[in-house]
Amino acid sequence: MNANDIASEIRKGIAAGEYAYGSRLPSVRDLAERHGVSQQTAAAAYAVLAALGMVSTERGSGTTVTAGRSASAHLGSFSPPNLAVASAWTPSAGGEGSEKTTLVEQTSAPASMESWGIQEGSQVVERTRIRSVDGTPCQHKLTVLPYEIAARAPEGHEGAPPMLAPVGSAPVRPPEGVRVADWLGWDVDHTVARITAEPMTSAAAAALGMPEGTPGFRIVNVTKNSDGGTVYVTVTTTPLHHEITLDIIG
Repeated sequence: MNANDIASEIRKGIAAGEYAYGSRLPSVRDLAERHGVSQQTAAAAYAVLAALGMVSTERGSGTTVTAGRSASAHLGSFSPPNLAVASAWTPSAGGEGSEKTTLVEQTSAPASMESWGIQEGSQVVERTRIRSVDGTPCQHKLTVLPYEIAARAPEGHEGAPPMLAPVGSAPVRPPEGVRVADWLGWDVDHTVARITAEPMTSAAAAALGMPEGTPGFRIVNVTKNSDGGTVYVTVTTTPLHHEITLDIIG
């Protein structure tokens, strides 16, 4: 067990109300003994939680919980945007934006994907893109699709289906103003977004050149069809100093 694993366990306990606001957490020594790790690892776990604003550690006073039980603000479920007027992402403070695909892989879905409506053991395609500004990585984006959906190609298309195009292939894009879903014949009804601030995964941290466990925004978009089935999921990770915006129209 590493510092991130310990921090995640405590974070879940705080969210569930097991560790109340203002309560004292175990000392670094006790935490290390409880999990069979070094005191350095235990202290690092508290450092991760402190960076997220969930605990406060003071010399001589120990570590105190500074966050309450979790609460959720659901802003609603939204129809996909009109791509004739929408912009997927733009550097907000100047600079030149770029992106590249770094992974295209067919694999079996782990149990963790069941919360997205993807059955464990089913075949999925994972695609990873890295977005950069002036050559510096700023976003790690993972897209997960059921294989049967990823394998679809627009009418008259030659070569590998766009979602199965290997790393290094020239990008294949729909005509301007046309949604990818419409171009590929997907039944897309709505998307639900979940935005949290939490330690980055190992893959995201490595891609962004940051230490494992660095806090970041995690935006999970689950897109459903008219029958409630999952069409695709995107998981975007970005450092906390970046901005996330959403226009609500209507």
